[in-house]
Amino acid sequence: MPRIGRSTIEKATPVTAVDDDLDQARRFRDAAMPLLDDVYTLARYLLRDANDAEDAVQECYLRALKHFHSYRGPAFKPWLFAILRNVCNAEHARRATSPTTAIDDRHDEAERAAPLWQETEATPEVQLLRRFDAATIRRLVAELEPAFREAIVLREIHHLSYREIADIVAAPVGTVMSRLSRARALLRAAWTAEQERMP
Repeated sequence: MPRIGRSTIEKATPVTAVDDDLDQARRFRDAAMPLLDDVYTLARYLLRDANDAEDAVQECYLRALKHFHSYRGPAFKPWLFAILRNVCNAEHARRATSPTTAIDDRHDEAERAAPLWQETEATPEVQLLRRFDAATIRRLVAELEPAFREAIVLREIHHLSYREIADIVAAPVGTVMSRLSRARALLRAAWTAEQERMP
């Protein structure tokens, strides 16, 4: 769970701020806090590390609060996702220019994480199969190229429209549709190959 809460948002507003600033901070909190889990989920998929995702979410919320006065869009969630995407892209750029270090096994952490969705519990055998399937799907999504992974997470997990995704990734709607089609095809092929390897 991301390390962000009301105190972080309220501390970002100076104590001497006028009532308008406090009202703006409250409006931001009311709009942004219900989306915290969605923002964190997207950050986890984009950065593939829980700690980095928490840091990215916190940075995203601080930037969003700082620029909340300029927000004029009809949908807050895509605006927040666009900020998060910029934060994650900056992190990727920073990693690319920093010296390489030993690669830790982040796939183990992703496999141990709780599934992003839950259904009614059934028999132990069904529970085991569901856990295996959920872990496999998360792993297969995580292995997609970043552009495909981003598109599939925004569409299938966050249920954003093609237009909202296009606005977030700054690409034409046709490109988004193409990426989604390709991502689904890659996932289908990977899932089929995974099933064929099972005993």
